[in-house]
Amino acid sequence: MSFLLVYASHDGHTRKIMEKIARELEGHGHTAELQELATGAEPLPVVAGQKIVVGAAIRYGRVLPVARKWIATNLDRLNQLGVAAFTVCLTARKPEKSTPETNLYYRKFIAKSGLKPTENAVFAGALRYPEYSLFDRIMIQFIMHLTGGPTDPRASIEYTDWTQVKAFAAQLAAEHSESETLATTKATHSG
Repeated sequence: MSFLLVYASHDGHTRKIMEKIARELEGHGHTAELQELATGAEPLPVVAGQKIVVGAAIRYGRVLPVARKWIATNLDRLNQLGVAAFTVCLTARKPEKSTPETNLYYRKFIAKSGLKPTENAVFAGALRYPEYSLFDRIMIQFIMHLTGGPTDPRASIEYTDWTQVKAFAAQLAAEHSESETLATTKATHSG
C-alpha cells in the first residue's frame, strides 16, 4: 500500500511525528511519501490509490491555517478516498485530553472541517520555550499558567507518547494490509 502523509508543522514536532509514522509504515512493507504543507504552497493533488494521512499542529486552539485550507480544497476527495487524521497539541499532555473523543480541539477541528477520517489520533506535542519568539513564549507561558503547566522559560519538554504514535502507524499498516489482501483475493477469484 502507498501512503501520502500530509502535514502542517509549526515548530517541527508534527513533522517529527509524521516521520516516525512513515518509518513504521515502511517497516510493515508499505511506501510512504511525506508532503509538508507550507504557507503559500499550492494545494497538493490527492492521488487515487494512496491512503492519505493528515497531521496538523494546533496553535492557540486551532489547526494551522495552511492545513485547514488544504483540507477544504481537497475535502470531497479526502472523504471519498478515505483519510486518517491526527492533531498535535500540548493539551494532549493530560491523559483526560489525549484521545480524539476527549480532546476539545480535535473535536472542533473535525466538526468545522467536514473531514470524515476513518482513523483518528491526538498526540501530545513538545514545549520548547527557548525556541519560541518572545510573543509565542509569553502567550504559551500564560496558557500554561492557566492550565497548570510549566512556565519556566528554560523548559524544553517533549510530551509525545511514542508508543502511541507507533501503535497508530501499526493500526494503519494492519488495516491497509488487510484491505490489499481482500482486494487481491477478490481479483483472483473473479478472474
